[in-house]
Amino acid sequence: VHAVHLAADEIALLVEHGCHVAHCPSSNLKLASGIAPVARLLAEGVNVGIGTDGAASNNRLDVLSEMRLAALLAKGASGIATALPAHAALQMATLNAARALGMDDCIGSITPGKYADMTAVRLDSIELAPCYDPVSQLAYAAGREHVSHVWVNGELLVRDGALTRLDAQELTARAAQWQKRIGG
Repeated sequence: VHAVHLAADEIALLVEHGCHVAHCPSSNLKLASGIAPVARLLAEGVNVGIGTDGAASNNRLDVLSEMRLAALLAKGASGIATALPAHAALQMATLNAARALGMDDCIGSITPGKYADMTAVRLDSIELAPCYDPVSQLAYAAGREHVSHVWVNGELLVRDGALTRLDAQELTARAAQWQKRIGG
């Protein structure tokens, strides 16, 4: 899944069999698993999607942060500054990830007939100024704290940063209960 330790013949097998890679850079770094050769995988034609893995190995579960880290790691690991441009990183976090899940016919891009799964990000905050290229800002500067609205299948679930269907206090209380149960 994470493809952090691949030989050239294994990459060729991924290509031959049309395999996908779920790239979860924070998880890989936290667990000291390694760094996926993303630039090489992309150059060879492997579909690479960006993920977060799970809460046990990624405390933020922030796809925007993962996109930034994926782009920077690809550049650093390959020694090529253009290895993973912002637009390619955004595609990895959206359409490529949907393709890896076998769901690119219904999610991953804003296209007629697909589910209306969308996230709006505020790019007008001081820490994101100036904004010359919105995609570059998404890939290199924005984080989950900049998300203003979220729609899933057309239903508004986050409005102006607040949950619309779930009670944040109730969720926090449930988390505290689980912390007590699991923590002993």
